[in-house]
Amino acid sequence: MTDIAEPVSVSRRINAPAERIFSYLADPAHHPAIDGSGMLRSAGQHGILSGAGDTFEMQMHNDEMGDYEMSNHVVEFEPNRRIFWEPALKSATRAQDQAAIGDRAGHRWGFELTPDGADATTVTEIFDCSQAPEWLREVLDNGKRWVESMTITLEKLDATFAR
Repeated sequence: MTDIAEPVSVSRRINAPAERIFSYLADPAHHPAIDGSGMLRSAGQHGILSGAGDTFEMQMHNDEMGDYEMSNHVVEFEPNRRIFWEPALKSATRAQDQAAIGDRAGHRWGFELTPDGADATTVTEIFDCSQAPEWLREVLDNGKRWVESMTITLEKLDATFAR
C-alpha cells in the first residue's frame, strides 16, 4: 500500500512583480510555452481565467497515452496569489483511457505567488495527488515524478520575465 501523498512543490524567486506573473499564469495560452514536462501541446479556445469555476482545455501528448485532451477546472483563484485547477480527461485516443473521460481523479496543479520585495516574487508550483486513488499515487510516486518537470517549468517562467 502506498503512503498517503503530501503535495510536492518547487519554488523559485523570479524578478517580476506578482501581478505580472499571475496575469501570465491566468492565461492558459501561455502554459505550453513554460511546460517543463513537454506534454502540453496547445491550449483550447478560452479567455483569461477570472475565478474559481472557470475551465480551460489543453491538448496533450505523452508516449504512453498518445494524444489526449484535458479539461481543467479552476478550484482556487486568489488574484496575484493563488491559482489551482483539477484536471479531468476530456478525450483520449487509447481505448483503455475511454472509461476515465470526465474523471477528475483527485489530483490538482497550482501556483502560489509570494511577493519578495517590490519587483520580485517567489513562485511555488504545487502538485497534490493526496486525494487520488492509490493506483495513481503509485504511478506518480506520490507526485515526486513531477519535481524535475516543475523545476523546468519555473526555469522557463523565470526566463520569460528575464527578457
